Amino acid sequence: MQDLILALLQGAIDLPWWGYLLVVLLLTHITIAAVTIFLHRHQAHRALELHPLPSHFFRFWLWLTTGMVTKEWAAIHRKHHARCETADDPHSPQVLGLNKVLWQGAELYRAEAAKSETLEKFGHGTPDDWLERHLYTPHSAWGPTLMFLIDFALFGTNGIWMWAVQMLWIPFFAAGVINGIGHYWGYRNFENEDAATNIVPWGILIGGEELHNNHHTFGTSARLSYKWFEFDIGWLYIRTLETLRLASVRRVAPRLKLQPASHALDEQALAAIVANRYAIAASYARSLRDTVETELGKLRSASLPQLDWRSMKIWLKQDAKDTPAAEREQLAQWLAQSQVLEQVYAMRQELCRLWERSSLSRQELVQHLQDWCSRAEASGIQALQEFSLRLRRIAAV
Repeated sequence: MQDLILALLQGAIDLPWWGYLLVVLLLTHITIAAVTIFLHRHQAHRALELHPLPSHFFRFWLWLTTGMVTKEWAAIHRKHHARCETADDPHSPQVLGLNKVLWQGAELYRAEAAKSETLEKFGHGTPDDWLERHLYTPHSAWGPTLMFLIDFALFGTNGIWMWAVQMLWIPFFAAGVINGIGHYWGYRNFENEDAATNIVPWGILIGGEELHNNHHTFGTSARLSYKWFEFDIGWLYIRTLETLRLASVRRVAPRLKLQPASHALDEQALAAIVANRYAIAASYARSLRDTVETELGKLRSASLPQLDWRSMKIWLKQDAKDTPAAEREQLAQWLAQSQVLEQVYAMRQELCRLWERSSLSRQELVQHLQDWCSRAEASGIQALQEFSLRLRRIAAV
């Protein structure tokens, strides 16, 4: 009897200490892959289609290791995108504070999952088969309980802490780090309408979700990396599944294609510009950087608040409506001091009207674009002229 108890406490598999760590990292990484591929990119955003084999494996694994219900997760995430950084956002650190979202992300998730109106409005299109209705949804707690028994049977007493790490991994990294730090601290490729950031350019630990600013800019893209130095391991897994004919990518972030310069712009170029508006805004700021920095150097004045390129870069990437009210007065003071800065900023805001003027016909918008390019090329500002000539080369998405 004593030998039996000892054998149970030791488990079926005996590993060195580092072996247990590797097993935990592998198991939690599978869970992260299931979240980013199945729950996030497939279910919430329909950026890809999954073959029933990986689809059900991911659903079963998530039930086993997290107890999360697919409809609840997808509904909460869709509401987050629809109400981002407002009082209705289920987990915005800009509204609730970073500490609350980082350390109490799981509690915020459970509170939102209890709201039937959220599930009804945002939970459409998620699995509703026999297993979902009779096992995964009504008995979501059974999965983690079964996982505990498996861990204990395989690894004995070590299985207890291994199971605990598994249970804490998603609540902390997904609900806490991505929803918290991913809307508070990091770098931004695009000045989109919310505060989402890229935490690091290498999306490995959390399956690519670290590239959160890219995701909020192109919400239905199956690939979360955008710049050449960024890496999204979730995208690597998706491409592998696609090669095995177990997945089919529906959408990725649009990319600009260039053609030889054309004097006359058309609706095709307009469609490409509208689809790539955030990338074009970032390119505009980058192209005008030297011009703006030179002008700022001429305007150093003790009578005005200090201004550097970083602030101006953000303003040049943003549509005016997205610039915080507290910053608008400072921006106006600096623009009043320089005709060049005023013209560079005004041309940027005029460009944004291409995707704001929904009441205009496509022909009228094309004419607006043609007029913008003509005035940019006649501005006398070399960087603006060069940017306009590149804009004329846009061919298609």
